Amino acid sequence: MKSSRKIVLSFVLFFICNVNTFAKANETYDKLDAMIGIMEIIDANYVSETKSEDLAVGAIKGVVAALNDPYSQYMEDEEFKNEIEGYYVGIGLRSEVRSDDRLVVIAPVPGTPAYKAGIFPKDIIIKIDGKSTEGMPYIEAISLMRGKAGKKVKLTIVRSGVLNPIEFNLVREKIKPKTVVAKMFDNGIAYIRLTMFNARSADNIKKALTNYRKQGMKSLILDLRGNMGGTLDSAVNIASMFIKEKKLAVSTKGRTTESKKEYFTSGDGEFSDLEFIILVNKYSASASEVLSGAMQDFKRALIIGCNTFGKGVLQTTYPLSKGTILKLTIAKYYLPSGRSINCSDNKDSKNGITPDVEVEVSKDDEKQLCTQEYDDEYQEATSAKNKHQRSVVDKEKKVEDKVLNKAIEIIKENKIAEKIASSKATEVIKENRTAEKAELSQPYKKKK
Repeated sequence: MKSSRKIVLSFVLFFICNVNTFAKANETYDKLDAMIGIMEIIDANYVSETKSEDLAVGAIKGVVAALNDPYSQYMEDEEFKNEIEGYYVGIGLRSEVRSDDRLVVIAPVPGTPAYKAGIFPKDIIIKIDGKSTEGMPYIEAISLMRGKAGKKVKLTIVRSGVLNPIEFNLVREKIKPKTVVAKMFDNGIAYIRLTMFNARSADNIKKALTNYRKQGMKSLILDLRGNMGGTLDSAVNIASMFIKEKKLAVSTKGRTTESKKEYFTSGDGEFSDLEFIILVNKYSASASEVLSGAMQDFKRALIIGCNTFGKGVLQTTYPLSKGTILKLTIAKYYLPSGRSINCSDNKDSKNGITPDVEVEVSKDDEKQLCTQEYDDEYQEATSAKNKHQRSVVDKEKKVEDKVLNKAIEIIKENKIAEKIASSKATEVIKENRTAEKAELSQPYKKKK
């Protein structure tokens, strides 16, 4: 157990010296001694042989889990690099946790292991590698389905109309989803859907806008629905395209000097004269909220949809040993107006960004719309060589995209500026946030 003792001691001392996780050193050493004692007992007496490193990793993950913060993670450096570059290693499923704590498939990504294996929308994942998903936090489920390329993962699924559960043995591979979908509608309306913010997002959007400007683009709809975030720099770079002056786009505040930063637009404003609308929903989070919130504060874009997720916290990474890192929440985001987009402790206030124009969409319609987003990609994936592939969209059950249609209606009526000027969303949020004023030193409270 000497190796595990060394690993655990090093990790805990890192926390004591650098993060100040524990208040009293003596109590910490007592707990540490007990933890090592438990690991030694397990190593010597557990019914199956154990690996010291596995036990140490379990202890590390337990420390991070004790923060009660779904965004802080202990992970391999390769996993983090994948996030930044815009891909991940997994099986290619988009899913959600329902109100009854069941993990449900929204849609498999075309061409991925899950898609090729025949996993369908509305399938219920009841086990991952034999571990029940009932009551499992969503981020844990995602973590279990991801991993190293070439490694297997077994899903146990319940499907409507099928008597017994179905088991799928899948092999993880690199998944690189299309992050930018762009098209031109009538009346010079450009449409861009951004599914995540990565190192290439700003360049991809700039390229699309430059091309559409040549085609007579008069206005833009930027769709951030379902975009759970990504790199903060990417969001600021995109904001810079629409703001001519150098302005504070977002600031971060935490307990340390490192966590207190200000991010400004570049002042280039290549598309500062372009009228545009941003679409958001409850799955728009983090960098999506920074971009839409800043544009709302500047009264630069009209925000349409429903309240966003409310993930207004910043993570930074701390390199550890053997290619592992700690991804830790260190600060909260604050928009140009000074408001926070973080989940509020005030029960009466709404989370995230409140849109200027609210459009209610039922949960069932939201799911169907999410599936419809993939339809074009499924059709592209279908070729003479792969005739077995088919769309997951039930053509008879296609639903109206009320949010997108509302945006198009406002553009055609030339009412973007009027709607922005008359919006009360920013003032409402400020009122809601006055009761928040949480101490920055308090740990992040998990959204209930």
